Parts: sequence; structure tokens; C-alpha cells
Amino acid sequence: MVEALPIGQRLAFDQAQGRLWVVCRKCARWNLTPFDERWEAIEACERAYRDTPRRFATDNIGLARLPSGLELVRIGEPLRPEFAAWRYGDQFGKRRRRAMILGVGGLGVVAGAQFAPLLAPVLGGVGLVASVVQSFSSTYMSRRTVARVRGDDGGLLRLNYARVSATTALVEESDRLGLAVARTRGWFGATPTGESDILHGATAVEGLRCLLRALNFDGGSKRAVSAAAGLVDRSRSDNRLFGLVPKAGKTRFPFRLGHQGKELRLALEMAANEDAERVWLAGELLDLERAWREAEEIAQIADGLGLPSALDDQVHRMKRP
Repeated sequence: MVEALPIGQRLAFDQAQGRLWVVCRKCARWNLTPFDERWEAIEACERAYRDTPRRFATDNIGLARLPSGLELVRIGEPLRPEFAAWRYGDQFGKRRRRAMILGVGGLGVVAGAQFAPLLAPVLGGVGLVASVVQSFSSTYMSRRTVARVRGDDGGLLRLNYARVSATTALVEESDRLGLAVARTRGWFGATPTGESDILHGATAVEGLRCLLRALNFDGGSKRAVSAAAGLVDRSRSDNRLFGLVPKAGKTRFPFRLGHQGKELRLALEMAANEDAERVWLAGELLDLERAWREAEEIAQIADGLGLPSALDDQVHRMKRP
């Protein structure tokens, strides 16, 4: 349906801001598309949205379902809670439902392990087997990798839940984000060593996104998402992330990610995603400015071709104040 972007079953676009996202139907994450694929696709999405009778819209956001099955989310000028509900509601909601299903299954396993010893004489050692399985399952869940981040040196850090939870964040004096990824030891990998891997700037922002996805594995309710959106909206900074993370020297206690409340962790993930897009768009603007300057130089040369030098001098004199 959209020849310029033939991927994805749900596309979200903001024609005024020039943004286009491909929404993953599996994890519900919004992925910003590259600049060179965006403009023609946005125009095609706008035409398809207007030509589709099956659509639902509020004052700021609209949803249209095309006969082919493609879904279009049209962004106008939404208030943050409404935009957050569309962008993060499905994502956090799916995580929450998955965590609840796994939680119910885990309770069943624990209950079976507790009552199986009572039936061991009848079942012939099922209780022992269940206890061993439960022990190995707990060990695996404690030691398994839940996040992978790149360090400042380009090396890959594989983090278990204990390292992710103990990681601290702050805004450095140079107005860059800093992360101190805690190192741990022991069989379960949960004992802090007092040492950390330090990440700065863009590397820290990308690392924070990965760590928060692991911490927010259980998602959040609509109320929690709305409260998190309010926190982001009230952060007093163009860079929303810096309005949520304390600055160096402004707090007495380490800002450990795992010790923060549900709403603040969700707000940090929202802000980290938007900050990454902001950095990406800023880089695109620099590329546009560079291309514009090159085109302007070529245009000036082309305008001067074939003109007498006397006329060119006269034009320069007329431009002088």
C-alpha cells in the first residue's frame, strides 16, 4: 500500500513534524524510519488515511484500517498523555499481560513444589524432582543475561538483573548523561564488587534504554502510563531525560534505577526513547544544512555563469549597505 515503505503492518506518521514510525506488532515498539525513506511515505500515508472511510479520530490522533490490513496512526498535535497512551499503551500493556501470565505459571510451579513432597510416597520422588527443577530455575533466572549494552570502548556488556538494578544514573557537569553499571560477583552474580563500568553521553542514553526495558519487563497499567507521561511533561527541560535524572552534586543518595518507583521508571524509558529520536533528528538537520550549503554554493556559481564581470561587480556594489 505504501511503496516507499513496504514493511510493517502499522505505520504512525506526523506530517507536521516530518516523522514516520514503523510499529512492531509483536513488541509494540515505535521505530523511527530513516530520513531518506520518510517524506514520500508520509504523503502516501496521508492520502491513504483521507481516502479510508473506516477511521476513528480524536482532535489530535486518528486511526485508520485499510482493506489490506494496514493500520495508519495519524498524529496531529496531541497532548502528552494522549500521545503516550497511543505510543506506549500497547507496549507496556503487552509486557504487563505477559508478566501476569508468567507469574501465574510460576505460582503453579511453586505450589506444585510445595505439595509434591506430601505426595512423594505415592508419586515416587516427584517432590524431589520438582525441588531440583525449582532450584535450577531460580539459579538460571538470577544469572541469565537480561540486557546487553555497549561500553564507551565499544565492548559488549552482558548484564543480569542484579547489575541492571544496581546501576546508577546522573547528569554530569558537562550536561551529559552518565551511567555507572555496577559489577557483581558470586555464583548468583548478585554481590556488588564496588566497581563499575562507566558510560557517557550517547552511549549512556542507549544503554539506559536497554536497562529500562529490562527493569520494566512487567509493563504498566493505563493509570501508570498516564502518571509516567505526566512526569515527563512536567520535567523542566528541552531534554526531558535530564529533567528526571538528578544532576551531579544535587543528590545525597545514588540514583539507582532498580530503587525507583514504577511511574518514574516508565517515565525514564519514555524520555530515553524520545531523547534518542531527538539526537537522531538533530543529526539529520545537520546533514540537511550541509546539503543546503552545498546546493547554495552550486546555485551561486550557476547564477554567475555567462554574466559579464562588470555586471557582477555592480551587483556587489548594490548589495553593500
